[in-house]
Amino acid sequence: MRTSGHCFDQNYIAGAFVPVTGEERVDIVNPATEAVVGQARLASRDDARRAVEAAMRAQPAFARTTVAERVTLLERLEASTLAHAGEILEATITEYGGPIARAQWVASYASQCFGDAARTLAGYAFERRIGGSLVVMTPVGVSGLFAPWNSTAGTMASKLAAAIAAGCATVVKPSELSPWQADVMARAIHAADLPPGVVNVVTGRGADVGAEIGTHPGVVKLSFTGSTQTGKLIARGAVDTMKRVSLALTGKSASLLLEDADLDAALPLALGAAFMNSGQACVAGTRLLVPRGRMPEVVERIRTAVAALRVGDPHDPETAIGPMVGRAQFERVQHFIRRGLEQGATLIAGGEGRPGGIDRGWFVRPTVFADVRPDMDIAREEIFGPVLSVLPVDSEEEAIAVANDSPYGLQAYVFTTDAERARRVASRLEAGTVLINRVAPDLQAPFGGVKQSGVGREFGLLGLEAFLEPKTITTA
Repeated sequence: MRTSGHCFDQNYIAGAFVPVTGEERVDIVNPATEAVVGQARLASRDDARRAVEAAMRAQPAFARTTVAERVTLLERLEASTLAHAGEILEATITEYGGPIARAQWVASYASQCFGDAARTLAGYAFERRIGGSLVVMTPVGVSGLFAPWNSTAGTMASKLAAAIAAGCATVVKPSELSPWQADVMARAIHAADLPPGVVNVVTGRGADVGAEIGTHPGVVKLSFTGSTQTGKLIARGAVDTMKRVSLALTGKSASLLLEDADLDAALPLALGAAFMNSGQACVAGTRLLVPRGRMPEVVERIRTAVAALRVGDPHDPETAIGPMVGRAQFERVQHFIRRGLEQGATLIAGGEGRPGGIDRGWFVRPTVFADVRPDMDIAREEIFGPVLSVLPVDSEEEAIAVANDSPYGLQAYVFTTDAERARRVASRLEAGTVLINRVAPDLQAPFGGVKQSGVGREFGLLGLEAFLEPKTITTA
């Protein structure tokens, strides 16, 4: 997909790199410097149709491959993606400003997805007896996979791994904001030497390329990661052809700091959850619920900790907060900081504008508000930037109620020294995942949201089954 000078003007279709036919060209801008570092030509609806047709041609034979054959393909993808880890790292940092620690995790995670899927597949029973019938798990068919800019390589890998394990040919549409990351992944996929058409990659806008994939009658399954607003459009468009749909959508995750929490251990984790990936993460814990009696101590500790966070060059290992992906996201974060002030929250760290000493790049000041009410915009909307709202609560019961008072339910965090209490609280939280005294996910466990945070699950066994359908065979 790459030509000279970081110009991306090819799609990956039917096992080959082919010219993009779309006319729109977009600049790739390094958000840390505002310098143009490349250009991409975006795919057209015709490109998307060709990709779907390639997947349709590949599907019948791919569906008949053996488990051993697909395990081998996944192991080749694991090795190939690992071999491209350095390029994934550089593209992630340069294209959207992911801090190097986060970018290193994504580069490793992308490879790990294929290895995890190979191991899951090797032990999976595709046939089982239920009642008096034989139930056979079969590939759902050609699948459209949509990856966001803030984790392009990782999301492409996790969705592809499950689809390939199940025996589904795919068309991948990365965000138009991430052509560089998509290019590296396409080349890693090509190097793994999969059957032509099993994986096709077209980078374009959702309004044309995404809509074509989402409504094409040859596509049977859609797996989308992104905003709830876009997810609803995809779900509506899928209804006419009864596509199976998995959606991982918006989050507004709550972190519950219970009365007995060890602040030395819990607060660094809570801040890590809030500011992960510079706050540009759907699972960011951007609501911190604190017992009212502990608020003064917590506020002072947070003020000190945030003052020590390094904001700047994402290549610097000491950097904790990199830039926002672009001007529009920078302005969105500034808007919510102003709303927090206008609605009466107490600013305890950060605020409007760039950090001191930085005069270019889409950097924002890591910002924390205290005395936040549950009805404030900053407590209800996904900001997608390093803005943390601290809400005082008077009891565990109130903490649970406030955490659940959201249209979203993707992830939650609980910090306590009482294991039994943690499990009790977790059981009452309306979230697809609850992490207790940790912020790192379990990549073998199901991931997905409840309420308006999504439909379906990814990762591990349930992620595999999202691309399978049961066929019941009953004999007289």
